[in-house]
Amino acid sequence: MTTLTVEDLALLLIEPSNTQAKIIVDRLHSQGVNKIELAENGREALLRLKQYVPDLIVSSMYLPDITAVELLSQLRENPQLTTLPFMLISSETRIQELDPIRQAGVVAMLPKPFDNQDLERALKTTLQYLEPQELELDNYDIEELRVLLVDDSRLARRHIQRVLNNMGIINVTEAENGKKAAAIMSRETFDLVITDYNMPVMDGKALTDFIRNQLNNPYLPIIMVTSEQNNTQLAAVQQAGISAICDKPFEPGYVKSLLYRCLET
Repeated sequence: MTTLTVEDLALLLIEPSNTQAKIIVDRLHSQGVNKIELAENGREALLRLKQYVPDLIVSSMYLPDITAVELLSQLRENPQLTTLPFMLISSETRIQELDPIRQAGVVAMLPKPFDNQDLERALKTTLQYLEPQELELDNYDIEELRVLLVDDSRLARRHIQRVLNNMGIINVTEAENGKKAAAIMSRETFDLVITDYNMPVMDGKALTDFIRNQLNNPYLPIIMVTSEQNNTQLAAVQQAGISAICDKPFEPGYVKSLLYRCLET
């Protein structure tokens, strides 16, 4: 079986600034990526995607006619483009602006300027999306593993489930908040819970408290997936009894190592 390499990747770069586009193209060339098409705005990008689907989209945050958040939302609603890997390169630092694109599922979010190490890692993550490897566990039959996925964002749930499915985990139940997850867990059993932190009605910390105290289940692995940056709040979540914290974007390689650690120990 042929293994896809970085040199094989075909990219669509969406960048309105000619200067920034040249810088990014030069960085991509330095990593061995040479198949690069350019678009200056969202309309041009969408027209190109009707003719040709690349392996990866690399986009600036603010385009002349659309934002990257709006563009990615359109892609995720298109059945032919919903799984297309998307990388953001932006100088934007405001959490409220970046969180929607994290929720929609991206392979990486790079700052402007970015270094070659960050770009190399992002390209390797793209390869993990395009050629996923099944998770191998000694203590579980991967196809029988029961996972409860809890997130108030439909796009985030879809993205995380796709990553899990690519690893061979197909038995996934979804809930849109902690309250609904608690109701499900009161009547069903699971091998793993993957939950968002910030959710309406009942957040990830409250759900963890419910599992550990009301269900009296101290051993069930719980992975918290969050873009939360407040260290005090994250420390409180850890003390509540989660098994691991995973940042958004949801990187397949790192997630695989977390799953192995949580399920095989």
